[in-house]
Amino acid sequence: MPRGLPTGKTGRRSDGTFAPGNAGGPGRPPAATVHEHRAAMVAAVTPDDVADIMQALVAQAKAGDIAAARLVLERVFGRVSDTETLERIEALETAILARQEDRAA
Repeated sequence: MPRGLPTGKTGRRSDGTFAPGNAGGPGRPPAATVHEHRAAMVAAVTPDDVADIMQALVAQAKAGDIAAARLVLERVFGRVSDTETLERIEALETAILARQEDRAA
């Protein structure tokens, strides 16, 4: 099929791109709509709800649920950045090398 001709009801070309004259769909909702949805979600959750949820996550983490543990720790302490991870690895490598040198001496 020649490029530029729509394929069937989709309004797309054979390569998947939109054909000329295709509006491309409704698009993203206006920011005001997204804001309204977020506001409704925040209004639906009370501080007691958040505390209950966190207590349930902590209980799951203590029971060995790694995903729950990771979520709790990230929410409490923040995510560890790649830079922090590399710095920690370098510090551990330095400590290991120093310990090996002490043992060799």
